[in-house]
Amino acid sequence: MNLLCKKWTAILLVAAPFWANAQKTVELKAPAGKVQVKVVIGDNLTYSVLHEGDVMIEPSSISMKLTDGTVFGEKPRLKKKRYESEKQTLYPPVYKKKSIEDCYNQVTLDFRGGYSVIFRAYDEGVAYRFVSHLDKPFMVESEQALFNLPNNPKIFAATPKGRQIDGKENQYHSSFQNTYRHVALSEWDKSRLAFLPVLSESKNEKKICITEADLLNYPGMFLKVSPDNKGFYGEFAAYPKDVSVEVRGLKGVVKTREPYIAKVAGKTKFPWRVMIISEQDTDLLCSDMVYKLATPAAEGDYSWVKPGKVAWDWWNDWNLYGVDFRAGVNTETYKYYIDFASKFGIEYVILDEGWAVAGPADLFQIVPDIDMKELIRYADSKQVGLILWAGYRAFDLDMERVCKHYAAMGIKGFKIDFMDRDDQYMIDFNRRCAETGAKYKLLIDLHGTSKPTGLQRTYPNAINFEGVHGLEEMKWAQPGTDQVTYDVTMPFIRMVAGPLDYTQGAMHNANKKNFKSVYSEPMSQGTRCRQLAEYVIFDSPLNMLCDAPTNYLREEKCTEFIASIPTVWDETRALCGKVGEYLAMARQKDNVWYVGALTNWEARDMELDLSFLGTGVYQAEIFEDGINADRVGKDYKHKVIQIPADRKLKIHMVSGGGFIMKILK
Repeated sequence: MNLLCKKWTAILLVAAPFWANAQKTVELKAPAGKVQVKVVIGDNLTYSVLHEGDVMIEPSSISMKLTDGTVFGEKPRLKKKRYESEKQTLYPPVYKKKSIEDCYNQVTLDFRGGYSVIFRAYDEGVAYRFVSHLDKPFMVESEQALFNLPNNPKIFAATPKGRQIDGKENQYHSSFQNTYRHVALSEWDKSRLAFLPVLSESKNEKKICITEADLLNYPGMFLKVSPDNKGFYGEFAAYPKDVSVEVRGLKGVVKTREPYIAKVAGKTKFPWRVMIISEQDTDLLCSDMVYKLATPAAEGDYSWVKPGKVAWDWWNDWNLYGVDFRAGVNTETYKYYIDFASKFGIEYVILDEGWAVAGPADLFQIVPDIDMKELIRYADSKQVGLILWAGYRAFDLDMERVCKHYAAMGIKGFKIDFMDRDDQYMIDFNRRCAETGAKYKLLIDLHGTSKPTGLQRTYPNAINFEGVHGLEEMKWAQPGTDQVTYDVTMPFIRMVAGPLDYTQGAMHNANKKNFKSVYSEPMSQGTRCRQLAEYVIFDSPLNMLCDAPTNYLREEKCTEFIASIPTVWDETRALCGKVGEYLAMARQKDNVWYVGALTNWEARDMELDLSFLGTGVYQAEIFEDGINADRVGKDYKHKVIQIPADRKLKIHMVSGGGFIMKILK
């Protein structure tokens, strides 16, 4: 499949509109002229970012130190600069939009010493990356990545819940799952890392979202607040040295690390440091910048990559009832899941942890209660695909043979878990998973990992990523955990980086007062309609139905509706929203529109502008909070209406509520 339909490139060796004072300062503007980057070449290399004259990033130094003492960016001597303008249309095989307009201006600064720095300006933000032209392998000791922010802004950031290693918290070992703090920059605990993306407020209600892209073989970046409270600086986990085996042989825990962060082959493109700028909060909900910055997939046919929904076993703890067999990790239980998926047109069933013998980390040792060949045969007869869970270490020990064997048997993909860190080894592991999965036409769901950085563009079979405080957290949530506020914050921050493995769909729904964490019979915070709306709001090409089939069978109307919702889209629109308070989004597939809305713990009246529908008569199937949904979360109303001629629709959501509708002409 050709991912690019049209492409236009101009290389400008002399480009007066984009730069001035070539000896010391290089300037670059985005195509529409609002976004501007200024690069100053002096004793070191600094950049700043402006949006219509508003300073978004104050002068910030960047450099990269190698273990032999070489420093890219120190006393830089510019040899040459090259300007390029790009205008192309991308057609992703799996995405939230059918097509993406990719337009930017770029300047490449070639320096003596065998390196370049590339700055790229989009109308929606700025990115830069280092490029090495060295012929010999080397090691990166450290990287300086500063993001200085004016006027001590308020930030939205999440800190890792570090694992306990030898009695001490280690923030570099984390599932990258936590709620956000909204505080002034100077109020952030300087001993704490923040994992990406991080969102900062700015002048005139603008915001800047800091993340990274095209991270393929380099450690992920964390941020820390600088001692002078001027902004953030990048922090990176060093390369692992001694790794011990824990958690049933499925996890590796780093005990000691090397005195460097990355081993590099020589000629290398390093990750993009990304700053996405929003004039209004809703701009963040539809951003494509991370995807556009990623390495394109190799030319080929990706029609075998089949997104869809998944009947999932682990969240509901295999809690079937009204059946004549003992529910659990066994063939009878999974045949029941397959029957359920087939009944509602759900594309996949996952076999989560437990199908392989615990301890040996050997994915060829299947527990006696599972007849894998029979399950695959039965699922095929019902037109349902099977996906297998794997701890990262078990998958890593024999990745090629595991993928080849199970693909030949008829397995459709793997959900890989417990990575729990993003040093260079683990980031490369994620890439190898995607690459090997693609070789054998397997979907790869990277659970237990950090945020996406565009790997789904490079390998379209890498379909989902966790790195999100998803619904599983409700199984063990501590008192005070506020998932409802998180749900209306995360789409403006974490979802900017790419798709989620959030795993919504709870049929047991509780208000703020009645919620409690129950591991074996979990519930959601907020209303039933909130859970339904998340299938439209959240970007997730492989979307789980987290609850038990028997609970869904008791709620067939909701289940039929969930099952009808696509997981990839032709068009995505943000209708309204404010970080931490509310949002509404519309998505369209095959001329059918779906609209979802969420509120925080505040009951809310909202007017939806549906003018994008155009002319004609439209009907909508609606699920909205029932009159008592603030007391009994599962209370909802279901109705069919005609969309008003003025395309204005007033809706009401209770505290912790949601709204969803399907629109047909």
